[in-house]
Amino acid sequence: MATSEFCPNWISAPGDTIKDILRERSLSIAQLAARLEQSDSQVSDLLEGRSTITISLARKLNSALGGSVEFWMARDFQYREQSAKLQAQDREWLQDVPLGDMVSFGWVKQIPHPTEELSTALQFFGVRNTSDWHQMYGDVERVFAFRTSPSFDSRPVAVAAWLRQGEIEASKIDCADWSPDGFRQSLASIRKLTREKNPRSFLPRLQGICAEHGVAVAIVRAPTGCRASGATKLSLNRKALLLLSFRYLREDHFWFSFFHEAGHLLLHADKELFLEGFEKNSPEEKQANEFASEILVPHDRRDEMLNLRLSAEEIIRFSRRVGVSPGIVVGQLQHHRRIPQNYFHKLIRRYTWQ
Repeated sequence: MATSEFCPNWISAPGDTIKDILRERSLSIAQLAARLEQSDSQVSDLLEGRSTITISLARKLNSALGGSVEFWMARDFQYREQSAKLQAQDREWLQDVPLGDMVSFGWVKQIPHPTEELSTALQFFGVRNTSDWHQMYGDVERVFAFRTSPSFDSRPVAVAAWLRQGEIEASKIDCADWSPDGFRQSLASIRKLTREKNPRSFLPRLQGICAEHGVAVAIVRAPTGCRASGATKLSLNRKALLLLSFRYLREDHFWFSFFHEAGHLLLHADKELFLEGFEKNSPEEKQANEFASEILVPHDRRDEMLNLRLSAEEIIRFSRRVGVSPGIVVGQLQHHRRIPQNYFHKLIRRYTWQ
């Protein structure tokens, strides 16, 4: 058998080939050990890829099982080479996993030793290896590959970790089937929650209303390397995930992000995943922005808002007339560039992570 014939595109230890031969010939490990003049434990190490095939051992394998000496040497060399490449890829991937924050936020338990970091990260994502991770989260990586804002300082693995935790939190929410019409009709009730001061009061009610229409709303703190404010994802069973990071800890950003993501669910249901902040100038993002703006301050009141006399008193009066908090009006005035970002910031409620 020529060595050039053996060119696998997967990682497989030489022991896998040996196991196949043993099964075909109904040979036991003890019988192979006798033929190779090795102990049972040495043969076990060989089968599991823990020991290297030397030229002496290759000759014994040739005599005991067949296959040329060159084949066994090449088989082992290619396995070691592939293993080294995968280990390097694993280390590179692990560097981007925000394990420190994941432990701090309670997503994973304290990791007792660095050697357990990779297995902990893979278990969190529910995959066997990094190749499976790339396959499962290819949609996230594609978002990064085509993003138009190079200054958006996020890493795919960190964003995927945030999404994964969002999915875990969403799985705990008992949801009805996804109902676009019902969800759209519920937005008027949700809008009234914008006047609530305390997230501990309005978040359970927000999640409850959305769950009635098949939308699981998860609030997950963004780890280092993830600058996303929101995301939406439709699962195969047509349940919808609406994920928010509370990144800015401001009421105007929170509610704008919520209605922005709601817009994606209602306007762009044909696209499985949306990550806010990567394609700011795309038609879908502009449509979701307009959807959120229309919910918060309807178009027929927008001219009135943009022509307000710029004082805290006028903003408060207007917010009462349209039924939202003053901070949201300030946020909309900033969004429409009527005022700079630092104006009337005292009218905007700030939140803290508990």
